[in-house]
Amino acid sequence: MIPRSGRQFTLSHHEYRAEIAAVGATLRALCHSGRDLVVPFGVDEVRPAYRGATLAPWPNRIVDGRYRSGGAGLQLPLTEPARGHALHGLVAWLDFAEQAAQPDRVVLVATIEPQSGYPFRVEVEVEYRLDDDGLTQTVTARNIGPDAAPWGTGPHPYLVGGAGRVDDWTLLLPASEVLTVTEDRLIPTGIEQIDAHPEWDFRMPRRIGDVFIDHAFTALARMDDLAQVRVTAPDGTGVAMTWDRRCPWVQIHTADDPGLPDAHRVGLAVEPMTCPPDAFNSGVDLVTLEAGDEYAASWRISAV
Repeated sequence: MIPRSGRQFTLSHHEYRAEIAAVGATLRALCHSGRDLVVPFGVDEVRPAYRGATLAPWPNRIVDGRYRSGGAGLQLPLTEPARGHALHGLVAWLDFAEQAAQPDRVVLVATIEPQSGYPFRVEVEVEYRLDDDGLTQTVTARNIGPDAAPWGTGPHPYLVGGAGRVDDWTLLLPASEVLTVTEDRLIPTGIEQIDAHPEWDFRMPRRIGDVFIDHAFTALARMDDLAQVRVTAPDGTGVAMTWDRRCPWVQIHTADDPGLPDAHRVGLAVEPMTCPPDAFNSGVDLVTLEAGDEYAASWRISAV
């Protein structure tokens, strides 16, 4: 019997161990020396809350599921019914096929077929690779259809700083700008300086406490062309996420769900993104894949 999360791939390298599930090319678990770096879920469990999923052909939300492409108005299924948006793309529930597998590497492939809300054919290749520096995920899109296709991608891991919950951990987030949103539906309203929102200013590491965050950040400070977010526990253990300029945005979410005590603020979602929320409408940092084009983006999770 195939488990609910799909066929499984176990990767290992020195002290790192990763569990990859085929459905959604999902990072199901990642450990270093037996310590969880992401919030895991069970092999025979339906993946909760996009935990570890690959997001494509857009990350985050398309407002009302509506956008225009090639002069045509398109309507996507509303997969976030409470807010009335199309959430996190189309590949999260696709069953990816194995293209290559080694002890420290797996390559999975699936195709987004043309459909009413996204009439484009895009092949999506996802590689996970472990090495001394941690787990690197690379998502490559190939437009194998005849028409130009809008594209964006990102991951959805919930990072674990160590013992305790989000409130107990220290966050380093080197972002100078934030995309503000409406309180009820999280519709983008504008990019503002982080100085105007000190509650979300983590350019100097500090404890998260009870702050609620579900926002996209940009204007990221970089070293050697790389941006890095760090989440650490009081004992100094932690986890870092690192990426290059292909992802000028990062969504941070404190995973607030008081109705589910076992899931409430147990991990911090850190989602590097090639484009911001609702990019299919705003056009900000949106990639256009012409017929035959290929576009790759990657990020790395490592132990602190």
